[in-house]
Amino acid sequence: MSRFASSLRQTLRAVLTDRYARVLMIGAVVLYSFFYPAAYRHQVASNLPIVVVDQDQSRTSRALLRRVDALHTVRIVGQPASLDQARQQLERGQAEGILLIPPHLERDILRGGAGHLVLMGNGAYLGRASWVLGGVADALTAFAREAAVGQAAFMGAPQAAPITLVQRPLFNTREGYGSAIVPGVAELIVHQTLLMGIGVLLGARRLALGRRLRFDLPSLAGMALGFAIIGLAGLLYYAGFTAWVQDYPRGGNPLGQVLGGALFIAATVAFGLFVGSFFATRERAFQVVIACSIPLFFLANLSWPTTTSPPALVALAQLLPTTAGINLMVRLNQMDARLADVHHELATLTALLVLYGALAVWRLGARTYPS
Repeated sequence: MSRFASSLRQTLRAVLTDRYARVLMIGAVVLYSFFYPAAYRHQVASNLPIVVVDQDQSRTSRALLRRVDALHTVRIVGQPASLDQARQQLERGQAEGILLIPPHLERDILRGGAGHLVLMGNGAYLGRASWVLGGVADALTAFAREAAVGQAAFMGAPQAAPITLVQRPLFNTREGYGSAIVPGVAELIVHQTLLMGIGVLLGARRLALGRRLRFDLPSLAGMALGFAIIGLAGLLYYAGFTAWVQDYPRGGNPLGQVLGGALFIAATVAFGLFVGSFFATRERAFQVVIACSIPLFFLANLSWPTTTSPPALVALAQLLPTTAGINLMVRLNQMDARLADVHHELATLTALLVLYGALAVWRLGARTYPS
């Protein structure tokens, strides 16, 4: 027990006193909690510029423009006289879309006919074009429903209210890119900083000793617990404080987050001790772990369904703690999942803990064979 407690204290002291480990395992976690979500602060595109070619110049067209200009997504930056002038502005990057109102729009509507509108977006930026086309299309659809009611009243038809579809997203309530991506990346940040911190400390100690590292089981267990305390604190910091500050969905299953998060961190520490046992210098940890960050996130299949990935790649990804860990924490924190709903991820992380724990003991345990 004394070796266990001594190793635990030494590990925590090393994290706090080693400059590289402190910056990685504490400083980077705090820095990224503010720096990374800043790119998605607005969550959705807004105030994208569009130009309008109003060839009708009627009361109806002006009412339509007021509705479009009231949108949060777009703003009208000009009304050129012709479609050619509008196209030139689009090509110069002064606008993201063009709304063309042809002549006789009001007359066609009042006569009971169908008014025609033309909406064009700049396809060079698919994300912006999607928001422009979608936002303006919603405004035009609402305007068309009002016009249909007016036509019905004028022609003596029943004035039943049209059906209105109210869409309410269940989890990503703001329908923002940040709410969809940042919570998953947060778990990856904790995983990677913890992995680099373990590699840095093991690499530095191995370089100082000039030989392969060996620990008895109590010392190895105390070291693992020290790393796990740091990692779990960072994980709960992201799931709680950071999600609250950035106003992301949070707090779905607090008890499940503690239990599932502890298992995720434990598997990460075991994986880190095994991988870190191969690092002869602290610099190697930076080179290897940073290069793997983006592939690890994509292998977690958070950004697209698993069914779209090759089955062999999906199976291989199960050997990484991030695959089960990211999906586990997102479902527990953002989606209010029960532990029974994430039994597959829990079982996977348990198996990985046993696997990499045994490999870490094999690599770092105090046995006598050449390095």
